[in-house]
Amino acid sequence: MGLLAPESGLLIWMTLAFLVVFFILAKIGFPIILNSMQKRKDYIDSSLDAAKEAEKQLVSLKGDSEAIVAAAQSERVSILKDAAEQREKMIVEARNEAKKQAAEIISTAKAQALVEKEDMVKAAKSELAMLAVEVAEKILRGSLSDKESRRKLSETLMKEITAE
Repeated sequence: MGLLAPESGLLIWMTLAFLVVFFILAKIGFPIILNSMQKRKDYIDSSLDAAKEAEKQLVSLKGDSEAIVAAAQSERVSILKDAAEQREKMIVEARNEAKKQAAEIISTAKAQALVEKEDMVKAAKSELAMLAVEVAEKILRGSLSDKESRRKLSETLMKEITAE
């Protein structure tokens, strides 16, 4: 029956042992436990604050990254538009230059053809004149074989020369 109805001496010693253990724990153990619990609480609070700050930074970075992506996309569109404009400008310039060169080539060819035509006409006239002189020489040799024909021809020539 000792445990259900303890004796008074046992109760005193148990109370005394309890008070000693409680006093030791109150002086040494509880401050250490409370200090480590406070440190743990402070660590958890600082971790929660850091997590909240990290979340704020993440939201801010997400907004910044979205802004950067939007700016990059608008820059890409702008660059592509500028490139298309430059391409069209280069095509127009190339066409104009080709037309200008073609016109120069055509005008040069026309001028060259005109010069060649004039040279051919001159050469033809020269050949025609030479042929005419040769024909005239042959005709005159044949018709001026007698003295009378030569005299008539020289008189006619003299009249023409004096008439001019």
